[in-house]
Amino acid sequence: MRQAVSSDRAPAPVGPYSQAVKAGGLVFCSGQIPLDPRTGELVAGDIGEQTRQVLHNLGAVLEAAGAAYADVVRITVYLADLADFAAMNAVYGEFFVLPAPARTTVQAARLPRDARVEIDAIAVLGR
Repeated sequence: MRQAVSSDRAPAPVGPYSQAVKAGGLVFCSGQIPLDPRTGELVAGDIGEQTRQVLHNLGAVLEAAGAAYADVVRITVYLADLADFAAMNAVYGEFFVLPAPARTTVQAARLPRDARVEIDAIAVLGR
């Protein structure tokens, strides 16, 4: 059984998808970009500020699903420029403690709304 998850503390989807889906004891979170959930606008600032907003958005979706950052087992980070890796990673490390989730980081040719970073996640429920 699949159950859509949504939070008004994260940006509304900009297409035909759910913020997350719960299925089989897992939460599959759609990619979050650095949108302010109140305004729907991209946050201004450097990659650190954008990463922080993305992770706040992701945290709101996780919470709505009954999960937390500590429940995340898999992350994919999409960067517009891999030169931003170190700055993104510094902020990322504030949100995920050891044992950290498995992660892949890739450079994308272009992200939605010309964001500098997008992050999706998979979490385990009921740990």
